[in-house]
Amino acid sequence: MEERFPVIVEEECIACGACAEICPEVFQMNESLGFALVMNPGGGHEAAVQEAMDACPTHCIHWSEETD
Repeated sequence: MEERFPVIVEEECIACGACAEICPEVFQMNESLGFALVMNPGGGHEAAVQEAMDACPTHCIHWSEETD
């Protein structure tokens, strides 16, 4: 069984906050680190996560797949 979950390439994140605004159930800004974090990978609807990915100006959020 495959499950998709969002992954942020931290080095590419500019901490714009778009992902956390669009999908706060999954993404959270970490001001001290200077980038967004995936706090709850399965916490939001896939459509909302995809919207956050599409809104990212650096396109640093990607789907990762894990096979059980």
